[in-house]
Amino acid sequence: MKRTTNDNLKNKYLLAALSVVCVLLIVISFVESSAVAPVKQVSGFLITPVQKGINGFGSWLSGLTDNFEDAETLRKENVELQARVDTLTEENSQLIQDREELRRLRELFDLDEQYDEYEKVGARVIAKESGNWFQLFTIDKGSNDGIKADMNVISGGGLVGIVTETGPNWATVRSIIDDNSNVSAMVSTTSDQCIIAGDLRLIDEGSLNLIKLTDADNKVHVGDKVVTSYISEKFLPGILIGYISELGNDANNLTKSGFITPVVDFRHLQEVLVILELKEYVPSNSVSTGTVQQDPAAASSEMQSESESETESETAAAQ
Repeated sequence: MKRTTNDNLKNKYLLAALSVVCVLLIVISFVESSAVAPVKQVSGFLITPVQKGINGFGSWLSGLTDNFEDAETLRKENVELQARVDTLTEENSQLIQDREELRRLRELFDLDEQYDEYEKVGARVIAKESGNWFQLFTIDKGSNDGIKADMNVISGGGLVGIVTETGPNWATVRSIIDDNSNVSAMVSTTSDQCIIAGDLRLIDEGSLNLIKLTDADNKVHVGDKVVTSYISEKFLPGILIGYISELGNDANNLTKSGFITPVVDFRHLQEVLVILELKEYVPSNSVSTGTVQQDPAAASSEMQSESESETESETAAAQ
């Protein structure tokens, strides 16, 4: 108990002494600032590092908070930017599609003007047979739009094929690359007659068969333009088919055969024009008042080129 009392007295004396020292230092600082300079130096030496440490720690905590806020802001901005990128990407894709569609429609417009003597209706391809090529396909226009079987179909600068079947709002088209297709044609520069025979195996190489070309004067050359013939039973005359890419003499030395490169891209058909006019074919053995008969030689050539009974034999000859 006595020891506790002594400890309390010592603490009181110590506190009193410190208080007196503090008061003296305060008085001295007012009286003479130079007298406390050493004390200031000692206290500055001891306290400054502590202050720096506390200030640094405070700055670190403040920076950490700012970093969290910046990270959250950046995350939100990133989400917004990604959404914007997705929107712009979608818009860009749509613009590319629109530009490509505009290019195709311009081609159709130019083609429409090229054959402005015929009335035409535009249509989109809505279905096709399996495979890479548009040898047999369906369009979204039909009899309600005036389309009939045997009407000519054009696109991409030239002849695509012919309508084979129609419904109220659809029609089926057989293109000239189909194995069952044969078109009476002629070389535009010489009017020499020939037949363009479809062959799906050849179209993989970008070619079509040219057979039974009558070129007695050897005036036909590679690069010449091939168009539909005026003696064709179903195809209107003068429609561009393609350009001769290869030519050679047949074994009989009377006709020539070879290949043409078609002007139509039969792998990427999307829009076509249907000519709303049927070919008026008059057989050579028909006689009517005021009507001029076809030349017998021309009629004979036509029957050889487009008659169903001759189709298979002509294709075999091409192969």
